[in-house]
Amino acid sequence: MMQSLEVQQAKSKAALFSIVSNSILIVLKLIVGIMMQSVSVISEAVHSGLDLVAAIIAWFSVRESGKPADDEHRFGHGKIENVAGTIEAVLIFGAAFYIIWEAGHKLKSGVIEVESLGLGALVMLVSAVANYFVSRYLLNVAIKTDSVALEADAMHLRTDVYTSVGVLGGLIAIKLTGIAMLDPIIAIVVALMIIKAAWDLTKTAFFHILDVKLPDDEEAVIHDVMGNYSGKYIEYHKLRTRKSGHIRHIDMHLVVPKQMTVEAGHTLTHEIISDIDKALAHSHILVHIEPCPGGCDACVVECPKLKIAVA
Repeated sequence: MMQSLEVQQAKSKAALFSIVSNSILIVLKLIVGIMMQSVSVISEAVHSGLDLVAAIIAWFSVRESGKPADDEHRFGHGKIENVAGTIEAVLIFGAAFYIIWEAGHKLKSGVIEVESLGLGALVMLVSAVANYFVSRYLLNVAIKTDSVALEADAMHLRTDVYTSVGVLGGLIAIKLTGIAMLDPIIAIVVALMIIKAAWDLTKTAFFHILDVKLPDDEEAVIHDVMGNYSGKYIEYHKLRTRKSGHIRHIDMHLVVPKQMTVEAGHTLTHEIISDIDKALAHSHILVHIEPCPGGCDACVVECPKLKIAVA
């Protein structure tokens, strides 16, 4: 499991790499798009511009989210990554609607000329390949560090791969058919793909701000750990889970025999917390111990609900 400092360094390095990559692609696409007078290539430059803004936001958010808890932020600064992801989604929506507006204007005017198709195709190919490898790198780091901001940036760039391939295919089609009208039509298709990516990103980033519970598979891990200790407590309830950035917050109530000592209860909860943390990295876990209400005749000698003597 990666330590906190390693996590922070890995996230910052990935975010900076994304900034450099996007900066280079923006310049290439913008120059070639203006030379070609191609709205689809220029739309890709706009998309990369939003990618750059998103990368800068991701870099800032991962830097801030790594700060320790303080008097004003007792649960840390992790949720800034969710805020960053939500801002990225809004930016992506904006870029998509701008592209649709530009393409629609060009279709309405009927004046469509596309030049230097070979150069445009080359730039789209370079963009698709570069963004594929950068997005794969970001996604790998996001998975290792459980970073919402980097995952959002990776999804953003992966969409760029698809749209670049789409524009590349369109430029080839224009070259083969001579139908320049395909250029704004392709731009609109690109924009629709961007909107779909923006919605997926919204679901990933924004809903965690509302403190939704951990995914079912992660909660199942908690239940499995608790099952391993089923002979040492009576029951557990009021399980609550949420996520703040890459930090998981988990709390529950644990009912133990009323004769159990404070020391024994502390040892039990420490073992449970340790096992959950091993299974779900970067977890902050709070276990509240409650004594059983009693009422069993055999309780003084042995708790009938457990396999161990507690007297």
